Amino acid sequence: MQTKNIDFSKYSSFKIGPTVDVALIDKTTQPQDIKDYYLIGACNNVLISNNPPPLVTLSKEFDYIKEDDDKLIIGAATPSGKIASYVKKHNIANFEFLSHLPGKLGGLVFMNAGLKEYEIFNHLLEVQTLSRSYKKEELSYGYRYTDISEPILEATFELSRGFDETKVAMFKKMRANQPSTPSAGSCFKNPQGDYAGRLIEAVRLKGYLRGDMCFSLEHANFLVNNKKGSFEDGLWLINEAQKRVYEEFGKVLELEIQLLDKEFMRKQSSRKENRD
Repeated sequence: MQTKNIDFSKYSSFKIGPTVDVALIDKTTQPQDIKDYYLIGACNNVLISNNPPPLVTLSKEFDYIKEDDDKLIIGAATPSGKIASYVKKHNIANFEFLSHLPGKLGGLVFMNAGLKEYEIFNHLLEVQTLSRSYKKEELSYGYRYTDISEPILEATFELSRGFDETKVAMFKKMRANQPSTPSAGSCFKNPQGDYAGRLIEAVRLKGYLRGDMCFSLEHANFLVNNKKGSFEDGLWLINEAQKRVYEEFGKVLELEIQLLDKEFMRKQSSRKENRD
């Protein structure tokens, strides 16, 4: 497999991580070729350590947008900004929220990304993965969740005309309180009937510094890198928030970001196996 050398201290939205060779998925790749690899996209929701698992990403072959009658077909390596520009230029509705969601399409579909009730699955028809295609009704999905377990190569959506500038303004306002300091967006999913940011603030971790990492003073659910933050300090804050929130409120904070570290992932896998 071909590889691409990536410096994650520049590439990831956290501006943290090593420089490593990342394998590339192309149109000849088979599922067995990458069974021991972890798939990454634009790394807008990833905190990576100096000891990551083997990594793989999509090649540029999957960066495209096509129209086919009443369908919009988008390659999974296509950046959200490119999609937002395309739908505005071609007067296409229902994708306005992507102008304020960084990432590539594959990652956005995988986590059913969105803003409030505006989610990527709302107008999804079909997903093509490395091994097969899935109709929307074949997939399990919900709030920031899908059961897709292999690389997404392409997604097909309903195509409707009528780009709405008022929605763009609304989404911009929604994001106005989010910090510009390097981060990966919301660190935790909101627990049912509550807000992760409120809980983090309630346990006195808003603005709490560990090295150069902290939960932002602008929005407590944003873990941010103030200058030279490290994976270790970010992980400490994540663990501390989960511990304090559970002890004080009995609520479990579930990660929305991905932590890429061999030891952390080994422990998570072991816990899952024990639960099962």
